[in-house]
Amino acid sequence: MSNKPVQAAIDGWFTLNADTPHLIGACCDHCGTYYFPKTLKFCKNPACDSSEFSEVELSRSGKIWSYTNACYKPPEPFVADEPFVPYAIAAVELEKEKMIILGQVVKGVDVDQLKVGQSAELVLETLHEDEDAIKVTWKWQPVR
Repeated sequence: MSNKPVQAAIDGWFTLNADTPHLIGACCDHCGTYYFPKTLKFCKNPACDSSEFSEVELSRSGKIWSYTNACYKPPEPFVADEPFVPYAIAAVELEKEKMIILGQVVKGVDVDQLKVGQSAELVLETLHEDEDAIKVTWKWQPVR
């Protein structure tokens, strides 16, 4: 086990609580529209002209709305394993917000193990380790 600190691969996108991580989004104070990644400039809801937002922790669970696999190595700044191994991606409709968040599925889960309507929850997984820290990112974990 490493003594290196755990750091978010992308600051401000998710909490680092390993047991109950959350994506960090925003909610328009006027119309209640949710956003991820968070936006704090102006509401993109065409019926709203507000520029007041609250930072919120989004639901960490939902249902798989769709899924696919990524069979190509994404460009930098993404850090991919060498040799590159294809991975699954899931679009998950968040339980409370009813918005769809697209994200990578945890290692070891292929598309043949996913189903539309299946429950999924947000988890943290190590992306890579450098000299200074262990970099983690958020991913979807199907609930069996």
